[in-house]
Amino acid sequence: MISIKVPTVGESITEVTLLKWTKKEGAWVDRDEVIAELESEKATFEVNAEQAGILFQKAKEGDSILIGDILADIDETAAKPAQAEAPVAPAQTAAPAAVAPTASAPSNVKTTPVAAAIIADKKVDTTQIKASGYAGKITKTDVLEALSHPGKNAFPGQELFTREVRSEKMSNLRKTISRRLVESKNTTAMLTTFNEVDMTAIMNIRKQFKDKFKEAHGVNLGFMSFFTKACAIALSEWPSVNAFIDGDQVLYHDYADISIAVSTPRGLTVPVLRNVESLSMADVEKKIIELAGKARDSKLTADELTGGTFTITNGGVFGSLMSTPIINIPQSAILGMHKIQDRPMAVNGKVEILPMMYLALSYDHRIIDGRESVGFLVRVKALLESPALLLMGKDPVASLLEL
Repeated sequence: MISIKVPTVGESITEVTLLKWTKKEGAWVDRDEVIAELESEKATFEVNAEQAGILFQKAKEGDSILIGDILADIDETAAKPAQAEAPVAPAQTAAPAAVAPTASAPSNVKTTPVAAAIIADKKVDTTQIKASGYAGKITKTDVLEALSHPGKNAFPGQELFTREVRSEKMSNLRKTISRRLVESKNTTAMLTTFNEVDMTAIMNIRKQFKDKFKEAHGVNLGFMSFFTKACAIALSEWPSVNAFIDGDQVLYHDYADISIAVSTPRGLTVPVLRNVESLSMADVEKKIIELAGKARDSKLTADELTGGTFTITNGGVFGSLMSTPIINIPQSAILGMHKIQDRPMAVNGKVEILPMMYLALSYDHRIIDGRESVGFLVRVKALLESPALLLMGKDPVASLLEL
């Protein structure tokens, strides 16, 4: 019998949460096969079987386990069970006739015959009906009441007038998010400045080149590559926005490692794009897809979640028009993207309808002054509204004239 212990995943991490077992109790596991998924404060990771054998679980899903504790035992002396042969379906000489589905109340819902007929005819959602009949049976009156007050229940699947309160343990990731956000608010002199950008040029580029870009690089041309490249250029020109405070020292970075906020079912994660200043647009899009996929599947490593010098978050994908994002410490600034919305704008004395986006830059006023924050945001705006500047950071004509 060998024991599988919780591995060390970081210097400051002392415990992890068992998210789920990927192999059942008493199941046969092969060597190096994934048996469980664990979640630390920073990332989710897998645990593999060190030997083949029968698995004996030593913890339950949701348990908090200390680093070094025994997660499972494997009996490597056990014989591998014979695999049961899959049953062979009998051959069919003809395809079965299709049967039209009949709408009716779910089999686990008790109704009177008349109520069942109305439910089937009107296709009523039985979760929206409050049963008043004997032993919880839905009556004709109950169905008619639901039909006369559609949308009455704002909590689908819940009974009307319920007073139930659910309690769920916070995950390690959610606890970390909570702690870091409060720490950011309490330890930085955070201020937010706003601007807006006309997205016409970028939208026209995407419309014109999206098919060729997809054909050439195998990925879609998204908005994020424009924003990350614009920020990389602006960070090189405003180094304090790309710096950290470390005690009484200021650490400046001559590269742009940009964290991208990604929403997952377990909470917000911020994987890092390394050396954005050295990546092409296609490289950025491919890396974003890779990191976002890992975030959704909880496959991000601790290294992929640490070390960013600046963060971009896009609340616009959820419909946010404006917000004040919180700094991702120890960084000193974060850029918030928002929803693109057609708005009337004054252009050369005339009103035009343009696709506009509000930008928000939250920054630590201890290290970044108003001149730097506003200058950075104005530069990002100029680069996005004239995407040709992203190629070399300067207007081609101005470069030609050495201006």
